[in-house]
Amino acid sequence: MDIRHLKYFIEVARSSSFTRAAENLFVTQPTISKMIKNLEAELGVELFERSRKQLILTDAGRVILDQAQTIDKAFSNLETELDDLLGLQKGHIRIGLPPIMDGEEIIQILGDFHQLYPNITFQLLENGTKKIEEDISADHLDVGITVLPTEVENFHYFSFMREELKVVMPPNHPLSNRKQLKLEELKDEWFILFNKDFALNDRIREACKKAGFLPKVISESSQWDFIGKMIAANLGISILPYSVSMLLKEEVHTVKVIKPMIEWDLAVIWKKNHYLSYATKEWLKFMQDRLTLKNSSL
Repeated sequence: MDIRHLKYFIEVARSSSFTRAAENLFVTQPTISKMIKNLEAELGVELFERSRKQLILTDAGRVILDQAQTIDKAFSNLETELDDLLGLQKGHIRIGLPPIMDGEEIIQILGDFHQLYPNITFQLLENGTKKIEEDISADHLDVGITVLPTEVENFHYFSFMREELKVVMPPNHPLSNRKQLKLEELKDEWFILFNKDFALNDRIREACKKAGFLPKVISESSQWDFIGKMIAANLGISILPYSVSMLLKEEVHTVKVIKPMIEWDLAVIWKKNHYLSYATKEWLKFMQDRLTLKNSSL
């Protein structure tokens, strides 16, 4: 048995599919199947029930999975510590990004970091704040960008951008010529929101509740450009960060919200009481320096 057997087994268990596991690991399905059969033969037990449409772990499989994850994590920490000794000659950083933000600035910082450390590789995964926090807690991500507040007992963080949210509506909307409006004036509108994986969904619902109503939601999406197209098609209105509304290609109008004013605060977060590779620590320092410099010049 080698570590690859365990890694392949863990991925098959996570994916509940030999096919998806093969795709995620960039190997062929026969390779995955052979590895699992070899592991079962070596351990003398069946790991999966194959009689059903979906793969299900056997009792032995669940026990072995728990131990395999412990071994895999220990092996990953060993590799990470060895990377540190190599002085950033190699390394890999997994970063969670919310698709709700304009990622151009972050990509530029990544490019500048790459010029200094060309052998450090990156994996960028887009998700909402809730999923990013879950993945950092589960060690599937090293760092992430999320909307504050975060769970301060679990995460370190530094904030780097705060801005108002604006009502975004079609140009022919009766309220589109207003400079500002109270949130309660939108109680009869149809809302288009980001889905429930996004902290912004909770933020808007809470603000509406404080204004005395629950928003009527006609649609939810994970993509800001889809939301822009739905607004332009007169399906409803949305409440978006001003920087995001400026990215919309469609002709829309933005109006300031008061009583209550709604803001969002973006931050970089990482797990407390957890080993960070030297590459990740250097990336965090580099990013914080760049973002602090930018904010101080505003």
